[in-house]
Amino acid sequence: MENKKLFSILAYIGLLWLIPFLAEKNDPDVKFHVGQGLPLLIAGVIVYVLNWIPVIQIFAWIISIGIFVLSIMGIINAYNGVQKELPITGKIKILK
Repeated sequence: MENKKLFSILAYIGLLWLIPFLAEKNDPDVKFHVGQGLPLLIAGVIVYVLNWIPVIQIFAWIISIGIFVLSIMGIINAYNGVQKELPITGKIKILK
């Protein structure tokens, strides 16, 4: 059970989502959290690229704070063992 929590939490921490994806890909709880964390990673990469455009930097900074908050919400849900979709990015399904 503790490994499942750890893997679910790692799904929200940048590239560390690969660890639970490869180690526990058949566990439905871990797979759910990987599916929630992956759009956050993609959004973070997009914001990182947009941050190089001077006019957009302030908006990219605000969006990155939002991504951080969503990641914290996901980590809390994973720690509590809850499968709750995140606001905004939760409906995005990248993994089947």
